[in-house]
Amino acid sequence: MADNAELVIAGAGLTGMLLAVACAGVGLSVAVVDPQDPRAMLDRGFDGRTSAIAYGSKRVLDGIAVWPALAGEAEPILAIRVADDNSPLFLHYDHRELAARGEPPPALGYIVENRLLRRALLERADALPSLHLHAGRRLAAVEADAGAAVAVLDNGERLRCRLVAAADGKESPLRRAAQIRTIEWRYPQISIVTTVAHARPHAGIAVEHFLPAGPFAILPMTGNRSSIVWSEQEDLAAAILALPDADFTAELAARFGDFLGPLMPLGPRWSYPLALLQAERYAAPRLALVGEAAHVIHPIAGQGLNVGIRDIAALAELVADQRRRGGDIGDDGLLLRYQRWRRPDALLLAAVTDGLNRLFSNSIVPLAVARDAGLALVNRLPPMKRLLMRHAMGVLGELPRLAKGEKL
Repeated sequence: MADNAELVIAGAGLTGMLLAVACAGVGLSVAVVDPQDPRAMLDRGFDGRTSAIAYGSKRVLDGIAVWPALAGEAEPILAIRVADDNSPLFLHYDHRELAARGEPPPALGYIVENRLLRRALLERADALPSLHLHAGRRLAAVEADAGAAVAVLDNGERLRCRLVAAADGKESPLRRAAQIRTIEWRYPQISIVTTVAHARPHAGIAVEHFLPAGPFAILPMTGNRSSIVWSEQEDLAAAILALPDADFTAELAARFGDFLGPLMPLGPRWSYPLALLQAERYAAPRLALVGEAAHVIHPIAGQGLNVGIRDIAALAELVADQRRRGGDIGDDGLLLRYQRWRRPDALLLAAVTDGLNRLFSNSIVPLAVARDAGLALVNRLPPMKRLLMRHAMGVLGELPRLAKGEKL
């Protein structure tokens, strides 16, 4: 029986579409299934979030021919300043400190609006004849055996393939159907997301300001704009979100500070519950978990999407190489290599972000003294700073070829 596709992806969100264009770009036949038409997600009101695209992730987007459509609307992060509440001590990262052969990298990373990344992915998908989108359909079940998998859609359509990728989010129905257990918990925090305009230019500096309720991030956007990712206590967030515009702006300004002049909120306010999730396995017979189906971390370091981008770069590399050898892209050995490659990275970031959130989201005096001393110490140790910067840029560890700037 002939296959309908080599790879079926459940979910047309950012991770699912990234995997789709990466694999279709090297000739695989790919089917993407999503209950919603992703074109409906392009409206500014659909999602006010931005993503921090690490330097290594930018290389991945370059390698799958998505970055050229984003470059003009991505704001470079030239420096990162980490400060703890009202302490005069801080940690400052500057991309110029990473000079190699006399030339620093162009940026530590980039801030991109999610809707613009979706648009660039859809434009790339439209240019790939082997990529087919099944919008308005849900992947109801996966039937796997030693030779192939069948993705069963909610209208009864059956797509025979070699491999299914679950990019269907943290509540992943496919992960649950495969009986893959998770370790997870909710944080007593809500993330408030909005965009502000300010009087003075941000100079490409991202600010991570740790407050007792949680981190308050100021992320530079194009123009005199910044994206706010504000972690607030769960019991206070609803009241803050419901404030009249003037009162909300006052609360925002009290946390933002006056270093960029007067603020003006732009557009709606959004809120998202914060959680941690780690799947105990990233694979099942002919099934691979990617992105939030496999892991969810606290946004404290802005690394959530970057971990998912490394997932897709690794899986796409394994699949492309296996296909070139004439092998089975849904082979158990390939899926085990994927799990062993990606799970340690995600577990490490989960531990780091969870630990940072617990360490900084409080006003316990001995902890405050210790963490402020730690920030000041790292700030005075250039080798340690450079190591931490490279980690944040996604250029350390066992990287997929795409993340190293090489071809898939």
